[in-house]
Amino acid sequence: MISNHLKVYHGPQTQTADLDTGHADSTISVPLGQIFPLLAEAVQSNRAWLQDFSDDDVTISSDLYEVILAYQHFRRPSA
Repeated sequence: MISNHLKVYHGPQTQTADLDTGHADSTISVPLGQIFPLLAEAVQSNRAWLQDFSDDDVTISSDLYEVILAYQHFRRPSA
C-alpha cells in the first residue's frame, strides 16, 4: 500500500522569516506590483478575508497618493 505524505505550505521561507518577530503589529515592505494582482483578484472575487483588514492603515508614497486622488476626481461621472 502506498502512503501519502502531505505537507502544510506556509508560504515563501524568506517572508515567513521576516514576519516571525513575535509582534502582532509587524510590518513588511513589498513592491505594490507584487501584491496588487492578488488584491485586485481578491476584491473582484469578493473574498471575505478582505473585511478583516478594511480598517488597517496602509503607507504609500505621496506621489502615488496624488495620482490616486487625481484618478478619483477624473473618474467621477459628469453631472
